[in-house]
Amino acid sequence: MLYHLLYPLASDYRIFNVFKYLTFRTVYAVITALVVSFILGPWMIRKLEALQARQVIRTDGPESHLKKSGTPTMGGVLILTAIVIPTLLWADLTNRYVWTTLFVIVGYGLIGFIDDYKKVVEKNPKGLSPRQKMVWQFLIAGTAVCFLVFVAGMSTELAFPFFKRLHPDLWLFYIPFAMLVIVGASNAVNLTDGLDGLAIGPVAINAGTYLLFTYIAGNAKLSSYLQIPYVPGAGELSILCGAMVGAGIGFLWYNAYPAEVFMGDVGSLSLGGGLGILAVITKQEILLVIVGGVFVVEALSVIFQVGSYKYRGKRIFRMAPIHHHFELKGVAEPKIIVRFWIITIILALVAISTLKLR
Repeated sequence: MLYHLLYPLASDYRIFNVFKYLTFRTVYAVITALVVSFILGPWMIRKLEALQARQVIRTDGPESHLKKSGTPTMGGVLILTAIVIPTLLWADLTNRYVWTTLFVIVGYGLIGFIDDYKKVVEKNPKGLSPRQKMVWQFLIAGTAVCFLVFVAGMSTELAFPFFKRLHPDLWLFYIPFAMLVIVGASNAVNLTDGLDGLAIGPVAINAGTYLLFTYIAGNAKLSSYLQIPYVPGAGELSILCGAMVGAGIGFLWYNAYPAEVFMGDVGSLSLGGGLGILAVITKQEILLVIVGGVFVVEALSVIFQVGSYKYRGKRIFRMAPIHHHFELKGVAEPKIIVRFWIITIILALVAISTLKLR
């Protein structure tokens, strides 16, 4: 919006020429997201408390979590607001990738909002059934991917980190693959959201990593030099990634241990879906396994735990997802959180290193 209002004035006033630069608009998207978070955060927490949108803690979980009962949840509404507003203000709104990504983020946020609202406001413990959530997640992901492939003309080739000449073309099989990337990322972040600040920290780091990749993918010279797929127009997504980073840091202000508010499904599903669609658009789907390694391990710990108990009658971990396993082993919650952040930073550096290690 600001881009469209002020950049045309550059012909008369040179100062407005800065609006053509992605770097300038990305920085201010981060700042705007922080400002929105800090201004709306306290008000939104009060509104959630007034709605009685309070977290219900499972009695079969770690005992240390029982004291968190009653903490406001659905704070993901704040995250979504802090992502959407800066994106609309600073991005080029004629860019189809921006709207596709917002469609997935807001769509998944709506699924999470309905589920959270039913559970914590209407006091319906079932909320949306897992089947309903999965159907809507795949429907939104499928719509986005089909648009990208059949309308935007996106390539159906895969790019593999560390291998510059390995680009298999999945043809129509790419559509279900990309859908699985988006849905899988969404649910992996959702499973990770179990401790104060555990999910939002890695999400911000992942978004910062994809900020770099979106910028490079949208630049013909840089993408050619670094030998990654060139996606014309993808650079505009660096602004949205910046908004995700700012929104994540802003939310962490209230979500850091001990949390004043939880993000709920409205936050975790939308953020995970956002990372998934960013990976698809930039053609860095496999890279998400590296930079999002913490989310992958959290999801796999649940899959292995359920599979082992079903077929062997034995548990692998004391409790899944794996962060609860460490809690039950006596590791303090803040230590688990910070260590997972450190691991994510290391994985992000490894992901960035793939730009040269090919």
